[in-house]
Amino acid sequence: MKAEPDTRTRLYAVDNLRVALTALVVAHHVAVTYGNIPLWFYVEPAKDASGGLLDLLVVFDQAFFMGLFFLISGLFTPGSHDRKGGRAFVRDRLVRLGIPLLVFLLVLRPLVNFGGLAQRPDLPYWQYYLGSWDPGPMWFAEVLIVFALVYALWRTRARPLDRRSAPLRIRWIVLYVLGLAAVTFLWRIPVPTGTYVPVLGLPSPQFLPQYASMFVLGCVAHRRGWLETLPARAGRLGLVAAGVSSAVLLPATLLTGGALSQAATALWESAFAVSLIIGLLVVFRERFNRQGPRGKWLSDHAFTVYIIHPVVLVALGWALRPLAAIAIVKFAVLLAVALPLCWWLAFLVRSLPGARRVL
Repeated sequence: MKAEPDTRTRLYAVDNLRVALTALVVAHHVAVTYGNIPLWFYVEPAKDASGGLLDLLVVFDQAFFMGLFFLISGLFTPGSHDRKGGRAFVRDRLVRLGIPLLVFLLVLRPLVNFGGLAQRPDLPYWQYYLGSWDPGPMWFAEVLIVFALVYALWRTRARPLDRRSAPLRIRWIVLYVLGLAAVTFLWRIPVPTGTYVPVLGLPSPQFLPQYASMFVLGCVAHRRGWLETLPARAGRLGLVAAGVSSAVLLPATLLTGGALSQAATALWESAFAVSLIIGLLVVFRERFNRQGPRGKWLSDHAFTVYIIHPVVLVALGWALRPLAAIAIVKFAVLLAVALPLCWWLAFLVRSLPGARRVL
């Protein structure tokens, strides 16, 4: 008899993890606002040493959190396709991802981009807008649409994996980490860190091997029940491995140079990401596999928070501009205000007629 995945685990634990990741995305962009990595719509570069701590948060976040988002998306993809069929699945993805992407580009992006226009008074707005075209954080939806379309095309040409329990083995994990590190290293020869793709607006194309492979692993995990069959000790081991890999490999990235440093970086990112993702999945399955009314409310509005949070952060950034404080204090103040405000505004947005059909 084929083992059926535990729907409760798949929904509650993963949904709760998605809420935490969404909050981390907000924190990530607040850290970019006040750190030394000026890749956001509004920035106040740090003038004190605490900005380095925010940069460190950004580096650690970037190594794993979007990969985990893609894995979660992959985890839900096969079931959605099974229930709806190919055409309805594609239509649903285009509606639920494409419409928010267009709304951000046409409605929200002009609101968050006006600060850049002030630095180019010689340009009319339409010219500045087209010249700085990119989807901001909605690049995630952009890439996810591509992955969903590729998956739908694959399903027209091949039979899906059968649904059966097949515990994830440690040697598979090690081989994946090594393979991902090797592919990432090679990928970054033509696509080095810092590469920007105009129009598409991908802020981290150097991580595409991780994103694509995590999406695929999520699809496979759905069929093989990996989330349900990972032993509880894997959570602790994953968190420990994430710490050990950082302690061992991060110094190597700093003490070496050239190709050796790049290889060490790719290996650290891969080992850290995989270890931490396994740890978080198991910890949430074991400890956060329930969802009361408040948890459901947070989960229901998480994607909308992801879409609208740039508007909130930019508005609060300008509002807090007169505040004289070190970078990490401004980070804490803005984040404390932004998180509840984002969810409250998301509630208002989803209360609009027809919004919940998309969001």
